[in-house]
Amino acid sequence: MTTSVSIIGGSGYGGGELLRLLLGHPNVEVKQVTSRSHLGEYVYQVHPNLRKRTQLKFSDPAQVEPVDVLFLALPHGEAQKRIDAYAALAGKIIDLSADFRLKSAADYQKWYGEPHAAPGWLGKFVYGLPELHRAEMAGAKYISGVGCNATATNLALLPLVKAGLIDLEQPIYVEIKVGSSESGAEGNAGSHHAERANVIRTFSAFGHRHTAEVIQELGVPNVSLTMTAVDLVRGVLATAHARVKPGVANKDLWKAYRAAANENPFIRVVKEQRGIYRVPEPKIVAGSNYADLGFELDESNGHVVSICAIDNLMKGASGTAVQCLNLMMGWEETLGLEFAGLHPI
Repeated sequence: MTTSVSIIGGSGYGGGELLRLLLGHPNVEVKQVTSRSHLGEYVYQVHPNLRKRTQLKFSDPAQVEPVDVLFLALPHGEAQKRIDAYAALAGKIIDLSADFRLKSAADYQKWYGEPHAAPGWLGKFVYGLPELHRAEMAGAKYISGVGCNATATNLALLPLVKAGLIDLEQPIYVEIKVGSSESGAEGNAGSHHAERANVIRTFSAFGHRHTAEVIQELGVPNVSLTMTAVDLVRGVLATAHARVKPGVANKDLWKAYRAAANENPFIRVVKEQRGIYRVPEPKIVAGSNYADLGFELDESNGHVVSICAIDNLMKGASGTAVQCLNLMMGWEETLGLEFAGLHPI
């Protein structure tokens, strides 16, 4: 028997990637994909890579039928307004937006500048990063989305924090370079090709909303994210700078990073001595659900640099959502996510 799923809000980049993955998932049947702006159109007219993969048309969000699992791929702030109605349509929900990532209504208001519309629901959602909450996802009813920049940062720091190698009293600085698809399908004035091409543009020196997820999930209060747009369509590269505790050596970092890779099927350690791709690079993970991690340690002063490369639409959003679905349903975690990426691209 297959599990029935529907997607609320399937016309964006994240919704398109999610649909691509679910159409190829052996245990899933996609019932409906909604869009008000493209109502009645074939989904492949918006997502042309899906030609001959599906004959589904975009449905009216007001006419969604009950299913086993409902995916919410709505713009920020929309899911929380109708969460009770969505919960009546499906016993399990996976939300890709930021609406249910934070556990505290006060934190939500602090970082998003407005009160949460359904604060009673915040505690019901498991934060949707399997590398941090795999056990809790087994049998969970509600799983939140993840911020793509938070995902890259959390995974870059995960081996160091989990092994207790860094001094959390010292500030942690993370430089994050992002591709244009992070702006979404609607875009903005800065995402037009003439303004976005050939740029290296810092657009948030600190205070980015995804910082809240890193503080919440890793317990690192002294972390700061700096966001820079680069001439790339897909991808996030997070470069984290921290201080290790006295006595920590390269062998300790190797042990921590290898443990993270062994425990998590989509984490790979990239630290080569030769070749072109000696450190993580977003180009290599494009279209895949992998997170490539690398590190360098200056043993003379304890300065550690940890790098994580992901595809923002995959490991930073839809790929992780399908990974969460697999864990939620008790399936093999990698099911439907085996694509290794392309090279060259």
